[in-house]
Amino acid sequence: MRGFEALSFLDATAAAQLVKKKEVQAGELVEAAIENIEKLNPQLNAVVTAMYEEARRMAQEKQPAGPFAGVPFLLKDLLALYKGVRMTSGTKNMQNYVPDHDSELVARYKKAGFIIVGKTNTPELGLLPTTEPRLFGPCRNPWNLQRTAGGSSGGSAVAVASRMVPAAHGNDGGGSIRIPASCCGLFGLKPTRARNSLAPDAGDAMSGLVNEHVLTRSVRDSAAILDATRGCVPGDPYVAPEPVRPYVEEIKKKPGCLRIAYLDTTLDGKEIHTDCVKALQSAVRLCRKLGHKLTQKSPVIDRKVLGRSFNVIWAANCAATIDWIADVSGWKPKQDDYEPLTWALYEQGKNFTSGDYLTAVEKIQTISRDVARFFLDYDIFMTPTLGEPPVLIGEMDATSDDPLKGWRRAVSFVPFTPLCNATGQPAMSVPLYWNERNLPIGIQFVGRYGDEATLFCLAAQLEKAQPWAKRIPPVTV
Repeated sequence: MRGFEALSFLDATAAAQLVKKKEVQAGELVEAAIENIEKLNPQLNAVVTAMYEEARRMAQEKQPAGPFAGVPFLLKDLLALYKGVRMTSGTKNMQNYVPDHDSELVARYKKAGFIIVGKTNTPELGLLPTTEPRLFGPCRNPWNLQRTAGGSSGGSAVAVASRMVPAAHGNDGGGSIRIPASCCGLFGLKPTRARNSLAPDAGDAMSGLVNEHVLTRSVRDSAAILDATRGCVPGDPYVAPEPVRPYVEEIKKKPGCLRIAYLDTTLDGKEIHTDCVKALQSAVRLCRKLGHKLTQKSPVIDRKVLGRSFNVIWAANCAATIDWIADVSGWKPKQDDYEPLTWALYEQGKNFTSGDYLTAVEKIQTISRDVARFFLDYDIFMTPTLGEPPVLIGEMDATSDDPLKGWRRAVSFVPFTPLCNATGQPAMSVPLYWNERNLPIGIQFVGRYGDEATLFCLAAQLEKAQPWAKRIPPVTV
């Protein structure tokens, strides 16, 4: 038997191989994960719902023939329905909501062999790029406990970065996989729109802005997990283009000479934090060394139009979600039951007309066409993932006097990630840089619609050239 600490530093692929070879039992991996969560969670507040007994029971059963049989895993406490286990979505109004079925994605995680040991912290309704819900309190970055873990998949990112588990679920409606991946020094890929199905409860979410996948420490884990979960379900409103081959095969290939455009300001030309510029410059040098052709260029879009359109869709969907919660719970929505920002967006959303919503969708579709034309000349678009290093916890706090304070503050923190939610393109945050304070700063690489293959191929090349797996945060097992 290997020690629990040694097991904790394996990626999901390596852990699954040990189970397959019968060198380790699923129960050992599950107990290691439980021990890690119990040890670290009091400091980090990453896991909000424990599923230990369910996990132990599953570990004792015959493991499915999936690629990750016996590997412990965590679900973000948003969108991922697990039959018989509460899903709060970070709000007290859903503390007692217990779904009676699994979502399709959860069913596919189970079929792949993952054993789910708990659910992770998320901001209320996943609205902010930091994970500090009033319900559960702030999730803390293992690189610096005073800094944000990012959001809205912050709990999952912290759990993976601190070695509680090798991989965890996330979803991304404006950067919510890539943002915490950058903050916590992980690999995080937002797949192409509709790559993973939202069945059976939704056709799409936020008119296609929301996508689901995972946060991992290795590129191969992300590729293999997407191979296990991708694919449509009958009745899905649209589907992503089928890949030519499994993604785990793409990471074995050389990407060749890619045409990479890059940007060291925001999309509307504003300066970003010096550390993020340094991170980008370092990535440019690395990519040139690897034989790629780099050009300082970006798509030309109207950032204000994108921002306004995003706000309409987010606020309208916030209002729809709160009305759904009222239907499920039987409680009429009340201001005191929600955080100030959530209620402000609810009121905005109730005041937008159907015409406002359709116009916002049309504006985003126009921007998507402009960006698609840009990718006729370039294979990859590269930016820092964020406009700043991880900010201090509390910087996005709202008050009753200024409920949208955090919403405005988020704009400078996340100037790059929402674009790909609008266009539906795949995008990844790669942990290639740490600043002088030892805080990770991710680099975002955007691919053509449907082309995760090129991203995985490039990511594997970058991982080999500048490995990050041995960079361990101060708070870990």
